[in-house]
Amino acid sequence: MATNVGLVTVQVRDLVRRYDDRAVLDGVDLDIAPGEFVALLGKSGSGKSTLLRALAGLDHDVDGSGELAVPSQVSVVFQDSRLLPWARVLDNVVLGIPEAVERGRQSLEEVGLAGREQAWPNELSGGEQQRVALARSLVREPELLLADEPFGALDALTRLKMHALLRKLCAAHQPAVLLVTHDVDEAIVLADRVIVLDAGRIVAAETITLPAPRSAADPGFAAVRSRLLDALGVSV
Repeated sequence: MATNVGLVTVQVRDLVRRYDDRAVLDGVDLDIAPGEFVALLGKSGSGKSTLLRALAGLDHDVDGSGELAVPSQVSVVFQDSRLLPWARVLDNVVLGIPEAVERGRQSLEEVGLAGREQAWPNELSGGEQQRVALARSLVREPELLLADEPFGALDALTRLKMHALLRKLCAAHQPAVLLVTHDVDEAIVLADRVIVLDAGRIVAAETITLPAPRSAADPGFAAVRSRLLDALGVSV
């Protein structure tokens, strides 16, 4: 996925977030360029979701400090699709922007759900529900897409299909992306750059130069995985 060197969509400087006097983020500095796909790895409690919530503006009334610059157009995709069960698929996609119905139809077509506009969410599989969540995020034409383990609840085959879909959508729309994940292989497959967070600090960063599309069988993949696992403190 292309990046625009020298331009910045996200700029974070010395970001601190505290809960009960504990620093969950402890002086984080981060830049994300337009169109760049960044994956964020870390153990549970390392501060990954806290950083994502800060970028999304969802951490109200939390103690902290630092400088944070994000674009006005930001979309968030969570592990749970968070669809309204009483609203049909298209209504979920254009929630809050009813004038975007035609754009919503186009977004559903992009994610492979053309013809399902009037379906109810409970008529869809888990993977289809996440496709609707992606369509809902894209219809807002975000400059920054934040994804908090969006494929964590899906089976292995569906995850692979969603990886391919997300790569295609990001190539077409070119948002900056920050993906929170526990899956090292997922991070390598999708990202331009992988960052490792530990105890609220960035402890490693790896630029992924392997050609896309990628798989664990590619030459060089195992070496990248080994370096990231080492940064995570995992022995192999």
